[in-house]
Amino acid sequence: MASPGGLQSGLSRQLFDMWCSDKKNSCVLPGYVVEGTLAKTIMTEPKEVTLMNGLTAPLNMQVHYISFSAHADSAQTSAFLEELNPPNIILVHGEANAMGRLKQKLMSQFADRNTKILTPKNCQSVEMYFNTQKMAKTIGTLAEKTPEVGETVSGLLVKKGFTYQIMAPDDLHVFSQLSTANITQRITIPYSGAFSVIQHRLRRIYESVEQSVDEESGVPTLQVHECITVKHESEKHISLHWTSDPISDMVSDSIVALILNINRNVPKIMAESDAIKIEEENEKKAEKVMHTLLVSLFGDVKVGENGKLIINIDGNVAELNKESGEVESENEGLRKGPLLHPSLPRNLEAWMQDAPIDNAAAEATPNVSARQSTK
Repeated sequence: MASPGGLQSGLSRQLFDMWCSDKKNSCVLPGYVVEGTLAKTIMTEPKEVTLMNGLTAPLNMQVHYISFSAHADSAQTSAFLEELNPPNIILVHGEANAMGRLKQKLMSQFADRNTKILTPKNCQSVEMYFNTQKMAKTIGTLAEKTPEVGETVSGLLVKKGFTYQIMAPDDLHVFSQLSTANITQRITIPYSGAFSVIQHRLRRIYESVEQSVDEESGVPTLQVHECITVKHESEKHISLHWTSDPISDMVSDSIVALILNINRNVPKIMAESDAIKIEEENEKKAEKVMHTLLVSLFGDVKVGENGKLIINIDGNVAELNKESGEVESENEGLRKGPLLHPSLPRNLEAWMQDAPIDNAAAEATPNVSARQSTK
């Protein structure tokens, strides 16, 4: 017994060269032999073989092949794959012809299943696609209540190893090595006008604007939707403070744009009463433009005792709230379809503040030749 088994070199090759011509000798190949080796050649029992010194010698010795390999055979491989039933089968590390025969057998075996069988060559890339359902385990405070069928569970999805967990942001430091942090932002804007002008403009745009006084500095502040704080830091500066998140960042950008717009349109030196007077004039201007627009569209528009606009459309009466844009009417078509977009009454003043009332009314009046009819 000598190695290597391929008879390419070493002690096994030296003994073969000395014993191959004697018919009393035998060579037993105990396992898989690679194509192109002497061991593979003598399995076909040629009459002559080439020795290590380059000479030829007759092959008179007996050659036997007995497999002592630990690899599974075709039947064992087929039975194993039948149990697993995998979507992809890749055959490697074998003789091309043998793997081809095994591939054909497996294709017949898995013909009724969507199984992909590949026999790639060396260094050939193989792509496989897996559609697996990922399961996430709810832990912490989110797991205290069992959700109803169809209910959405909101939290942080954390991957830990090969598992997924959903937890509340406050539980992140408890069940993982991660932690959360808040980013507090502050911006200072030059502003020398009256603080009440900013307050008036903000209330025309945002529904929730609360006025208060800062406890530490004592300066007046405005709280916009409980997320943005506007402070009157000095006679020449306004500051904004907020905890960063997508919605707060968007609101803060709009407030900055509003303050910069006031700086451009309001004189630098102005009494507070004059600023309020200008705002009131703009508001009246916007109401007139709105009334002109509605008259051009519907014709019969009157102002009611409660300040609402009464519109008569083909005998159907509707009351329009100028502030919110809501419509009250017995006609379902008028009630469900608002005559004005809800944001128009609040933003119309800002659009028209610099336009002369005659020009604004002309631009806001479309060329309408027929009245709108609602059935």
